[in-house]
Amino acid sequence: MELIHYIFIGLLGLCIGSFLNVVIYRIPRDKKVRSGRSFCPGCEKQLKWYHNVPLLSFLVLRGKCGFCGARISFRYPLVEALNALCWLYFAWEFGLTLQLGVFAFLSSALIAIFFIDLDFQIIPDLITLPGMVVGLGISFLPDGIGIVSSLIGLLVGGGALYLVALLGDWLFKKESMGGGDIKMAAMLGAFLGWQKVLFIFLASAGIGLVVSVILMIFSAKLRQQRMVPFGPFIATAAMLAIIWGDQIIAYYVTNFLHLQ
Repeated sequence: MELIHYIFIGLLGLCIGSFLNVVIYRIPRDKKVRSGRSFCPGCEKQLKWYHNVPLLSFLVLRGKCGFCGARISFRYPLVEALNALCWLYFAWEFGLTLQLGVFAFLSSALIAIFFIDLDFQIIPDLITLPGMVVGLGISFLPDGIGIVSSLIGLLVGGGALYLVALLGDWLFKKESMGGGDIKMAAMLGAFLGWQKVLFIFLASAGIGLVVSVILMIFSAKLRQQRMVPFGPFIATAAMLAIIWGDQIIAYYVTNFLHLQ
């Protein structure tokens, strides 16, 4: 790939990141994603096009609304930058291939899920259900994982978390895991196959345990709630699986199962 390709993909990643901010704000509030131009949550005025230039507008406006001067959350440029970096990484790793498109799409979905679940403790069906269909559809393509692997991944991903949810409900006598987490795992299984979705299951549990303990030590509010959204941990583990999953699985099989 030439430099111009990376520049184009980076800029496109920033623009899609800006759209993800709209998704993150509107979907959990039951607002239509296409219901008009972006607006300031403070004064509710529609933003001009030059207020919406990814990253640049935030810097020029010094993190404030161009109309009322209300503070703009640092999350907006963070989401844009994260999405662009993910897209650039996959461009560097895979070049102009089908895998670039697949993982760019999946990483954007994971970023949206991460921040929606972090704020609202929900994982929207509007992302996961179409994601399952896309994952299954991509499996038919020449470089896809194959429909059998995709179906098994979907069933293993959703089924494993469903069993954990049933166990948690029985142990704690209340809902321990939402249906959104289960559908998210099924979507990831459809994209990545059963081996990687099992890795995601184990890695997300480990990451979630460590982060939850640390947060509860320093946050009285979390100690009272005794509940931390699981979606961000699944999303983080999924990115680890996409980037290093093959190497980690191969290392485990070779060194612990003694298979060649």
